[in-house]
Amino acid sequence: MIKIEGLKKNYKDFSLDVSMEFASGTINALVGTNGAGKSTTFKALLGLVSYKEGSIEINGKNIKDFKYEDKAKIGYVLTDSFFNEVFKVKDIAKIMKATYPTFDETFFFDKCEKYKIPDNKIIKDFSGGMKSKLKVITALSYDTDVLILDEPTVGLDVVVRDDILDEIREYMEKNEERTVIISSHISSDVEKLCDTITMIHDGKIVFMDDTDRLLSEYAALKIDEEAFKEIDKSHIKAYKKEKYGYECLTDEKEYYIENYPSIVVEKMSVDEMMTIIIKGEKA
Repeated sequence: MIKIEGLKKNYKDFSLDVSMEFASGTINALVGTNGAGKSTTFKALLGLVSYKEGSIEINGKNIKDFKYEDKAKIGYVLTDSFFNEVFKVKDIAKIMKATYPTFDETFFFDKCEKYKIPDNKIIKDFSGGMKSKLKVITALSYDTDVLILDEPTVGLDVVVRDDILDEIREYMEKNEERTVIISSHISSDVEKLCDTITMIHDGKIVFMDDTDRLLSEYAALKIDEEAFKEIDKSHIKAYKKEKYGYECLTDEKEYYIENYPSIVVEKMSVDEMMTIIIKGEKA
């Protein structure tokens, strides 16, 4: 389990102020626009940035009390961090083996072969997609309780992205008490993989719900000006002005289908939801 409570981190032009909780045995998405606070949250979880207010607990232990063996149980992929680019695959294996007692060298090399990651090139000469695959494989190659993945499928084509999502599922199947947090700009990946979706904007949490509920009960309502004045807004989370009237986000689509049969009700993607929540107004 991961519990973040009242975490505050202030920079000159940005402030993070978040609380969130992710249960053991779940895969969770943290989504938002660039600069929303996702990477800062991940770095705080990994102890890479300091903070004066709030607390972070992983499996009941405050991360400020973590020892080496606790940190070794966290796997991670960060967009702006990896091994020195003069290294080759075999160099990474040596470092990982020396650093993590549970590093599975056979698993690592088998996956490198599966995803056609060359062992005779330095990382600097890898494509962006190869680097992304290697980061994920490395993070999955030792025994961890928590996996933190910041844009792990960036630069990958749809087929390889699907393979990587399968690798994350297999990671969970090996130990159902593990917890995964993943950020991604690819809404289809999030919808297929994650149990919960948390949306962050300007350093604050603006949305959090189960993915199953989001896909089954959330929808967009397309309403003209006159109908918008009269409609019951108790189940409308946010709305945005459009040429035809208003586009509204609801978490109770069946209520509007049953009580307002003339309005248009459409399924929404995570990206479309994010647009209404961020650009629109609260009901």
